[in-house]
Amino acid sequence: MTESLPGALKRRSKQVAKRLIGYDSRNWLRIRQIEAFTAFLEADGRKSSDVIEISPGWNRHWKTICSNYTSVDFPDFDICKDRTDRQYSVVIADQVLEHVQRPFAAAQNIHAMTRPGGWAMVATPFLFRVHARPHDYNRWTAAGLKQVLVEGGFPQANIEVFSWGNKACAKAHIGGPVRAYGLWRDLSNDEEYPLMVWAFARKPE
Repeated sequence: MTESLPGALKRRSKQVAKRLIGYDSRNWLRIRQIEAFTAFLEADGRKSSDVIEISPGWNRHWKTICSNYTSVDFPDFDICKDRTDRQYSVVIADQVLEHVQRPFAAAQNIHAMTRPGGWAMVATPFLFRVHARPHDYNRWTAAGLKQVLVEGGFPQANIEVFSWGNKACAKAHIGGPVRAYGLWRDLSNDEEYPLMVWAFARKPE
């Protein structure tokens, strides 16, 4: 159905008003993870290096930051059994590992696709509803995600893990849609209620 002119004008007016007051449309539960990934890519010229994203199919955010970007789409590219022929300076798996049936095999292939001295950037939810794309298998704490990457071949000393969440954000996502950050939402971190976990893992040279 084609949107009516009054409806389109109303929607556009709301968008403009939100921008003017500084409304942030990013996912509340991913704000800190997105900030961490952005800072990591902007450090040491990583955003200009050769970057590949193992994408869940809908996420192209990192393409807007990285000048030498390519992607493969899960599940057509099954990271549990597939790997690229070449290696990359940065391998991104953002919101993918929860959907794979064999996470240790996936981590091994991420490791294989990372060139010596390169980095893997991995993020996955912990406290979040089931969302099958096409399946939803796994959740990890920060310590659990680190162990997955160790099993994949990254040295434990070369992995940094982080998490973010709080009760207000967790409560807001129970039984409802993904919430935009909007304005003035709580960004304090409660380590006992992580919603998102992420890691940076370096492959030895």
